[in-house]
Amino acid sequence: MRHQALAYVDTHFERFVAELQDLLRIPSISTDPDYAGEVRRAAAWLADHFRALGFQTVEIFETEGHPIVYAAYEVGSDRPTVLVYGHYDVQPPDPLELWTSPPFEPRIQDGVLYARGASDDKGQLFMHVKAAEAYLKTAGTLPVNLKFLIEGEEESGSVHLRPFIEAHRSLLSADVVAISDTALFAPGVPSITYGLRGLVYVEVELTGPVRDLHSGVYGGAVENPINALARLIAGLHDAQHRITIPGFYDNVRPLTEEERQAFRELPFDEQAWMKAIGVSAVRTEAGYTILEAITARPTLDVNGIWGGYQGKGAKTVLPAKAGAKISMRLVPDQDPEDIIAKTQRYFEQHTPPTCQLRFTALHGGRPVLVNTRHPALQAAAEAMARVFGRRPYFTREGGSIPVVADFKQLLGLDSVLMGFGLNSDAIHAPDEHFGLDRFRQGIESIIYFWQCYGGA
Repeated sequence: MRHQALAYVDTHFERFVAELQDLLRIPSISTDPDYAGEVRRAAAWLADHFRALGFQTVEIFETEGHPIVYAAYEVGSDRPTVLVYGHYDVQPPDPLELWTSPPFEPRIQDGVLYARGASDDKGQLFMHVKAAEAYLKTAGTLPVNLKFLIEGEEESGSVHLRPFIEAHRSLLSADVVAISDTALFAPGVPSITYGLRGLVYVEVELTGPVRDLHSGVYGGAVENPINALARLIAGLHDAQHRITIPGFYDNVRPLTEEERQAFRELPFDEQAWMKAIGVSAVRTEAGYTILEAITARPTLDVNGIWGGYQGKGAKTVLPAKAGAKISMRLVPDQDPEDIIAKTQRYFEQHTPPTCQLRFTALHGGRPVLVNTRHPALQAAAEAMARVFGRRPYFTREGGSIPVVADFKQLLGLDSVLMGFGLNSDAIHAPDEHFGLDRFRQGIESIIYFWQCYGGA
């Protein structure tokens, strides 16, 4: 017999979608001050929605930036507590001319919902809200204590989230965190993320002469900062594509044979992956597969580089400055502060005496690895198996979600990364979208997860 809450989803699904569309119409762009009022409107919309569902506690917390929405429904100390994290802010929609339809006028075509925030993260966050409604409207209660922490600054750096968590440890006490802001391994292939890479982001700038110089008059005697920076960057990898910063790999936790076997069992088509991004060959760290390299090994990439003349035509200039932005993805047990210090030391030791170095650490985040035998992950796996008809894979992702490490460090909580997006959902890009089939699968999986984890 189909669970009451699941039957409720069947009969109210069209309304769920319509309500999600209402939320998607709010242009809650957190990084643009001109949209601060819209961000606040989205927070108020969610708070009103929780109140209408009968949540016992609903509060909007002010920060020095955008507000945080908190909602709670508690059923008893004999049940575990799940803290759901999500964000209601969205990326800017630019470039607007590349959207097939306006980004804040949700459009459904062939069972797919198009709008900014459809997948990242309003659609995925709303799955948890609707799962709660389905339970409350049928059973009158929940199988777990449920808390929601929903921020409005994820797309602009989550500057005020960590201080909020530090100041509200008791309020946010729980047994586990649930987050739906990740992707399925592939269409129709259920997966639960148990590992995320950390992040270090730095900026380097070399200055040579006091001003741009004529390359014919001064070239040959004055160091060109672009040339010097290019040599520094070229030296960051060796022939095996290993990072050459001294001590960079000191704390890297090696992959176990069990983990490598798990990677081999994943349905990953290397040729299709290469074709999708338009490359005919890859360059991984020697000895590692593509999948291992993009999810479970550390990286260093130049994200931007500048200096000299970049306009049309020619200008014979010897530039005064050159700079680059560099990101590094970290794996357990690398520490961001340690890597920043080692990276700075590399540049200080290799910058030629003809140039001055300015090194700036912009931000960082710790890597995360959750034991797949954690009871909550096992409950989530059982839940997804019931919905998809097959056990999910446990996977690692190459990206970073810094708040996951914050939850572990500040609250001692592991996170269940139970996402239903796809890497092809065009998040942060024009025509972002979310399949309504996955919206439904997410709601149903969350219902089963609470049931399994709560022992109901």
